[in-house]
Amino acid sequence: MLKAGVLGAGHLGRIHLKLLDQSSNYELVGFFDADTSAAKKISKEFGFKSFPSMPALIEACDVVDVVTPTIMHFECAKKVVEAGKHLFIEKPITQTVAEAEELLKLVKEQGVKGQVGHVERFNPAFRAVRDKFENPMFIEAHRLAEFNPRGTDVPVVLDLMIHDIDAILSVVKSDVKSVSASGVSVISETPDIANARIEFENGCVANLTASRISMKKMRKARFFQRDAYISVDFLEKKVEVVKMKDAPKKPDDFAMILTNAEGVKKQIYFDNPEIRQNNAILDELDSFANAINNDTQPEVTLEQGANALRVAMQVIENFKQL
Repeated sequence: MLKAGVLGAGHLGRIHLKLLDQSSNYELVGFFDADTSAAKKISKEFGFKSFPSMPALIEACDVVDVVTPTIMHFECAKKVVEAGKHLFIEKPITQTVAEAEELLKLVKEQGVKGQVGHVERFNPAFRAVRDKFENPMFIEAHRLAEFNPRGTDVPVVLDLMIHDIDAILSVVKSDVKSVSASGVSVISETPDIANARIEFENGCVANLTASRISMKKMRKARFFQRDAYISVDFLEKKVEVVKMKDAPKKPDDFAMILTNAEGVKKQIYFDNPEIRQNNAILDELDSFANAINNDTQPEVTLEQGANALRVAMQVIENFKQL
């Protein structure tokens, strides 16, 4: 079993602590949090060992799970990697692209593995349709949340939209050509609602909307490709796959047939992939353990995390030009 520790024991850090403790792939050695009073409370409530310093925790681990505020990601990750330990780091990978690039260089030099916590890649709905994507050319994504002061230290793009940016980059096998965006600050000092249009070299266009001041929650993405429509509800963990194929000469009485202007007939049919319910955070942590134990590439590499951040920062730069 891999010895694992957590840096940062806030809301998400506590979830990671509990799941690492449950996992059969890890031995949880404990955690470090700079807030000593909070650390004592967590240690007393859950029985997890609180380490007196960051170096002490890192020294005791094979794998360090960084779940600190984004502003501390690079500083913590750098110490983990320089100590020769494997790194799991929450999204976004770092606060700046320059930090992400330096981290990638360090990881390569040290020969350790790293994975970014883009948890939607492990959402059962998204995983159920991964093999259905075939060159999508238009994508719409909406990620809406009710206001919560936690996370407002960064723009909504890094707080929410980056989930969809990463998911889309994992599906569209093409480089980004251009990014345009607009954003509005309503409550926070940084934008609370944003819309971005991402154009890819292969002609695909993705339209993303993210808001943290909505009256209801929504996390949906729709993918349109030749002869197919795929809808993913990340929140409700549901999918809808509608496909079209050439209509048979003698269709069934209940078949749904469409005829275009050229007289070509297509049959509509529904694909219902199996959705296997899971704990996405536990799955991403376990997948990282498997990558370490089998010396394989992590499912969400640091390079992919850096690419998602790079596009997110292009969106944010567009705000400044308005």
